[in-house]
Amino acid sequence: ISILLLAGLQSISPDLYEAHSIDGATPWQNFTRITLPLLMPQILIAVLFRFAQAFGIFDLIAVMTGGGPGGATEVVSLYIYSTVMRYLDFGYGAALVVVTFLLLILAVAIASFLLSRTRTKTSGAV
Repeated sequence: ISILLLAGLQSISPDLYEAHSIDGATPWQNFTRITLPLLMPQILIAVLFRFAQAFGIFDLIAVMTGGGPGGATEVVSLYIYSTVMRYLDFGYGAALVVVTFLLLILAVAIASFLLSRTRTKTSGAV
């Protein structure tokens, strides 16, 4: 993720910062008006990667801690597994899988909407 954000930072032209500072902008204004808007696509992709990884990290936590003391390291996938395999509650487990899938689809839809919106803003289209 840091490499993704670093590549995004390096793609921002220093001329933008120079022109903005000539106009009398502060460093905070540089960040909020240049850096953050131009990095938004990379930030959205990074958040989407982390969101998907949080649902897919079952194996490491299951092997290392099994959910941890008192469920401290229990993630959604491990909770679904324990619901189905330990408690044999197949209906509730299936409902959890469907809700998890819908949350992932919703996250992808929101990210794609925001990416398309930032793409049209940066390309100059109205």
